[in-house]
Amino acid sequence: MKHQFPPHAINYRANLWAMKELGVQRIVGPCAAGSLQTGVKIGDFVVCDQIVDRTRSRPHTFYDGPVTTHISFADPYCTTMRPVIVDRARELGIGVHDGGTMVVIEGPRFSTRAESAWFNSEGWQTINMTGYPECLLARELEICYANVSLITDYDVGRPGRAARDPRGGGPGVRPEQRAPARAAVRPDPGAAGRGATASARPRSPTRGSRWSEVT
Repeated sequence: MKHQFPPHAINYRANLWAMKELGVQRIVGPCAAGSLQTGVKIGDFVVCDQIVDRTRSRPHTFYDGPVTTHISFADPYCTTMRPVIVDRARELGIGVHDGGTMVVIEGPRFSTRAESAWFNSEGWQTINMTGYPECLLARELEICYANVSLITDYDVGRPGRAARDPRGGGPGVRPEQRAPARAAVRPDPGAAGRGATASARPRSPTRGSRWSEVT
């Protein structure tokens, strides 16, 4: 897998629209993530239940006019998929955390010590660069979505953690090359879009538009 697109330049809208066009109803979105808490250890899985968006420039909605539409996003991840993932991970003997808050930063730079210490002090568990806006776009398209974060290192704001050396490429450097979203193969017509409260349908991409090409 090539690591050629910086996280803020991924065409999230095209990717999610393509899945909708293919009839996808459930998505498991795995990602590499850093830990913000001592109790969330390297090699653990975190099946997140909340997200904090700290991105700035990436397009993050299909509803950009002319109709204004507000989407319920209080619970960003599918409440039916999450327990299934947690139970299966425990059956396999994988260290898994049932719930957690992912902070998504813009990238491609990592956090400063001050930023990371703030995230740690809020009690948030993981940090990543690609977890948003994929989950929101899935909600807008009424696709059930769940995240699985694989912890690859500790962030700099965790007490006692040294700074990363981006030149070394060793265990202190977290690769932000995320795995592609994985679609479940079993359709469940009654399950798609639980929690979505869209009052209008998103517009389909037009030929030649900025986000109509899947990256």
